[in-house]
Amino acid sequence: MRKTREARWVTFPSGSDEIRGYLALPVRPPEDASPPVVVMAHENLGVTAHRERVTELIADEGLACLTVDLYSRIGGRPPQDFTTPEERRAKAFLAARDERALPDLEAGLDYLAGRGDVDASRAAVVGFCLGGGLALAWATRTDRLACAVPLYGLPELPPSYSPTGQVRSRITIADGVRCPVQCHFGGADEVIPLDQVARLGDALKLSGRETEIHVYEGAGHAYHDDTHPNHHPEAAQLTWERTLAFLRKHL
Repeated sequence: MRKTREARWVTFPSGSDEIRGYLALPVRPPEDASPPVVVMAHENLGVTAHRERVTELIADEGLACLTVDLYSRIGGRPPQDFTTPEERRAKAFLAARDERALPDLEAGLDYLAGRGDVDASRAAVVGFCLGGGLALAWATRTDRLACAVPLYGLPELPPSYSPTGQVRSRITIADGVRCPVQCHFGGADEVIPLDQVARLGDALKLSGRETEIHVYEGAGHAYHDDTHPNHHPEAAQLTWERTLAFLRKHL
């Protein structure tokens, strides 16, 4: 069977730091054009085995994919000094706050642009949970993205997840996205209230960009992850199909 992709860890600079990412590249004949790129932003668990596999699956579709390890500076894992699940999530979000994570995603795209085997002028971001919110925020700050696909990114981060100690809203900045956006949410998400999803959709429409909001009935948070108790196979499959179609359309 012909090999369709190769994957490995790579390192690159972000400011004065060296960080890492999991890179998957499609295997193509030399005469083929360089593939477009996807920068992936992981959930608050970090670059899990599942996230590595999804990175590889995107490469199997003919797209180069780099999942930036937003916890590179602290050993590749979110903070472990917690006593409750809520404290774990709060510390994970703070360790990958916008002020640090968005420059890291940008650095990942810079790294891809410096390679000779991919086309970083055609770039997208895909993010999950924590990374979904980052994907949306990044789409308001750069013109380098052809599209953004956030999956169950929190429209509003609670105060304990924010470095300011106040709610950090993606809704209030959503009208400033600079590229097409396709969002995915579970209709039974225990983390994200549906009224926030509706307000986010309304705000995105004000951007004048192509926007889609998909809500999957009966799906909980992290439903795309087949290693998670909330995995919802039907919603996950439809999300994947819609995501790939959106990426192909804009890349």
